[in-house]
Amino acid sequence: MADRIRVLVVDDHPVVRQGLRTFLDLQDDLEVVGESADGESCVDDAERLRPDVILLDLRMPGADGVSALHGLRAAGNPAKVLVITSFTEPAAVLPAVRAGASGYVYKDVDPPALATAIRSVHAGHVLLHPDVARLLAAGGQHGGRPGAANLTAREREVLAEVARGRSNREIARELSLSEKTVKTHVSAILGKLGVQDRTQAALHAVRSGLVEP
Repeated sequence: MADRIRVLVVDDHPVVRQGLRTFLDLQDDLEVVGESADGESCVDDAERLRPDVILLDLRMPGADGVSALHGLRAAGNPAKVLVITSFTEPAAVLPAVRAGASGYVYKDVDPPALATAIRSVHAGHVLLHPDVARLLAAGGQHGGRPGAANLTAREREVLAEVARGRSNREIARELSLSEKTVKTHVSAILGKLGVQDRTQAALHAVRSGLVEP
């Protein structure tokens, strides 16, 4: 059907991906067009498959969900993102919402409610679990800038190289990554740290003790 909502499922657990695919493919108006196992492949698959909605886990090895969100936005991908996770802490919720997630539900959500959530974010609505909304409100009252604790291990490695003044090409060579992957990580780092450029990120790395001054 031409009017089906195209869904990309992103989770590092094959059993979870298969379970979601099995249920969603039973819906007349939903179609799973692909699966990704981490944030990096999510960005690449989203560019190739052009889904309408991305069902995204937050905790994954390598590039996590927040990194994927930043990568998607940096690439100009228009897909709506519905985060599905067991996390409720503001440290996990706030970066995802600030990075552009359109909705947020728990992994124990009832299957019919999940299908409704996908339709809702596809229609342009912002969907947050009530508990998450309260956490966002509480977190927002305290303000403050996110710190290096929100970075993945790979992002911390990339940040350390940025602080040493290395270019994306040099970082790619040093860490055995592609330049595109380094660019995605740098974009995610800037977003998570709440800074505007590489110089500010480098200063943050020094202050955080990631590299020597």
